[in-house]
Amino acid sequence: MTAARSRPRPTLAGRSGRTLASWVEREPQAALAAAQSERQTAPDNLLAMHVEVEATRRLGDPKRALELADAALGRHIGHPALTLEAARALAELGRLADAITRVEALTNAVPGFAPGWRTLAELRDKAGDTAGAMDAARRQAEASARPPELIEAAELIQAGKLGRAEHILRSFVKAHPTDVSGIRLLADVALRLGVLEDAKRLLERALELAPDFHMARHDYANCLIKLQKFEEAEHELAVLAQAEPDHPGHKVLLALLRVRTGRHEDACEIYARILTDNPHQARIQMSYGHALKTIGRRDDAIKAYRAAIKAEPTLGEAYWSLANLKTVTFDDTDIARMRDALSQGEINVQDRYHLQFALGKALEDYSEFPDAFRAYEAGNALRRKTVLYDADRTRAETDRVTQFFTAPFFEARKDWGDPSPDPIFILGLPRSGSTLLEQILASHPEIDGTFELPDIISIARRLSGKKHRTDESVYPGILETLSPDEVRALGTEYLDRTATHRQGAPYFIDKMPNNCMHVGLIRLILPNAKIIDARRHPLACGFSNFKQLFARGQNFSYDLKDIGQYYSDYLRVMRAFDTAQPGAALRVIYEDLVADFEPNVRRLLAYVGVEFHPDCVNFHSTDRAVRTASSEQVRQPIYQSGTTQWLNFEDQLGPLKTTLKSELTPQRHWDR
Repeated sequence: MTAARSRPRPTLAGRSGRTLASWVEREPQAALAAAQSERQTAPDNLLAMHVEVEATRRLGDPKRALELADAALGRHIGHPALTLEAARALAELGRLADAITRVEALTNAVPGFAPGWRTLAELRDKAGDTAGAMDAARRQAEASARPPELIEAAELIQAGKLGRAEHILRSFVKAHPTDVSGIRLLADVALRLGVLEDAKRLLERALELAPDFHMARHDYANCLIKLQKFEEAEHELAVLAQAEPDHPGHKVLLALLRVRTGRHEDACEIYARILTDNPHQARIQMSYGHALKTIGRRDDAIKAYRAAIKAEPTLGEAYWSLANLKTVTFDDTDIARMRDALSQGEINVQDRYHLQFALGKALEDYSEFPDAFRAYEAGNALRRKTVLYDADRTRAETDRVTQFFTAPFFEARKDWGDPSPDPIFILGLPRSGSTLLEQILASHPEIDGTFELPDIISIARRLSGKKHRTDESVYPGILETLSPDEVRALGTEYLDRTATHRQGAPYFIDKMPNNCMHVGLIRLILPNAKIIDARRHPLACGFSNFKQLFARGQNFSYDLKDIGQYYSDYLRVMRAFDTAQPGAALRVIYEDLVADFEPNVRRLLAYVGVEFHPDCVNFHSTDRAVRTASSEQVRQPIYQSGTTQWLNFEDQLGPLKTTLKSELTPQRHWDR
C-alpha cells in the first residue's frame, strides 16, 4: 500500500488580485494559516497582514480583526486596504458611524482609491443615507480606472525596487502633472532614497493640488522633520490633528518631532496615550522605551522593551535595545529565547543581526567570551551586507583633506568665519568617551548639552556638489573659491541651524564624532569654536565599535579591518590639523581621564574658558537627556573597567591589530 501524501500547506505565493480575494473569501481558515506562516518569516509583510486581518474577520472575529488592523496600521500608516478592513470590522461590531468616519477620512486622503468609495457607498446605504451612498458610488466609478502605472509602481516600492519605480513614476507624472497620487508615490521614493528636497517639492505640489490629501500631508510633515524644519512640521501636524484627531499615525509622528526637538517628556506622554488604546503595538512600545531611556527613566524603559518583546517575540531590535542599556543583564530564559528565535531560520535579517548583537552582550556578561565573540562576529557579518562602505574611498577623502588644510591656507583666511565662541565640538571615533566628556561639560551651568548634531556634515555634503554617491566631490577644494563673506555665512548658518537645540547657556556642545573628518572646515567657518579630540586606546575603541550596533551611520564599524583603517585615517586628519593649527584642539585620552579624574576635568574646563564647577565632577547626578549608546553609563560614577574589557577578546582582534600595527608602537603612538 502506498503511503498517503500529506496535503501541501497553503501559501500566499503566486496569489494576487482577484484570485487572492476569492481564495480568502472561500477558504478563510487556509488563508489565515498561510498569512500567519508568512509573517513568521516577514513580520512586516503587508500582503500577509492584510490577509490575516480579512481572514480573521471572515471567520467571525471582528474584534480581533480590528486589533490586528490597528496594529498593522501602526506600522504602515494610512494603508488603504488595511484601513478598509478596520472599517469593515467596526461595522460588524455595530459601530457603523465609526466605520463611516474611517472610510470618509480614507477617501479624502486617497480620492483615487476605488474600493474605498465602494465600501463607503455600502456603509452609507446601511446607515440609511441614500443620497450619500449614491454620491460615493459615483465617485467609485470615477476612481475605478486607476492607472496601471501607479499600481505597478506601488508594488515595486513595496518590493524595494526603487529605481524601477522612480523611472515609471517620473514618466507618469510628466504625462499627468496634476495626478496627486502619482506625485505622492514619487515623493515616497525620494523619501526612501534620502533625496529630501525633491520629496519636499513634490509633496508641496500634491498639497497645492489637493489640500485635503492627508496622507500626503503626513508624508510632508515627516519630510520636514528629516530636514530639521521643525516649526513647519509642527504646523503641518496641527493641521492633521484638526482633520483627523484620532489618527494614531499622526500622533506617532508628533512624538518623533518631540524627540527630535529635545522634548522627550512630551514624547513619552504621547506614546503612553497611544499605547493605552493599542498596548500590543510592539514598535511603538520600542519607541516609547527609547524616549524613556533618553530621559533616564531606566526601569520604565525596560518595561516598554519587555512589552515590545511580549507583543512580538522575534523582534530583535527590542532585545538589542535592552542590551544597549549596558546595565541590563539577561537571564538564562532571555538567552534561551534569543537562541530559539535564531534557530528558527525564518526571521528576517534585521531581527537576526539585532539578536546576534544582543546575544553577544548577554554571553559577554557571563564571561563566555569565545561564544560572545562568535555572536558579535555573526551580527557584524549580517549587518555589513546591508550597508554601503568603501574604506578606499574614505582613505582617498582623507588624503584630500590632509593635503588641503595647511598652515598657509588658514593664515590667508585668518578670522574669516563667524567669530562666535559658542560651539564646543567633541569629535573622534564613536565609543571613545565622547559622551562622558559631554556629560561632564553639560553639567556646567554655562554649557548646554545637545546631541550628535548633523549640521557640519550636512554643510560639507552640500559643498561637495555630489548628487549621487558615486559622483566626484569638489570638497574641500571648493573652499578656496569662497569669499570672506561666504565663509562667514557658512559659520552663521551653522549657528542658526543649531539654535533650536540650545537652552540659553553661553556655550553649547556638538558631539557628532564624525566631525573629525571636517575639523578643517570647522576651524575655517568658526575660528573661535573649541575643538576637543576624544581618544581611547585603539584596540579598546575598535572592539567597542565592533560590538556596538548603531542605529544609523558608522558603516565602517562592522568589520575589524575597516575599523582599523578608519581609526588610522582619523589619526592622519588630526595630526595634519595639529600641524596646520598648533594648539587649536585639546586632546583628551579616555584612559588618562578615568585614572586621574578631577585634574583632567579642570584642564578641560580651563580650555573651554569657564570656571571650575563641582557639578562637573559629579556629572552622574546631572538630570538631562542623553541620546547615545552610553546614556546609562554616564549616569553612573566614573569607572575604569571600560579600559580593559577588550583584553578578554585580544586573541580575536588580529585584523584590527594588523591594520593598526604602526600606531601600537612606541615610535608612533596613537595618543600623539
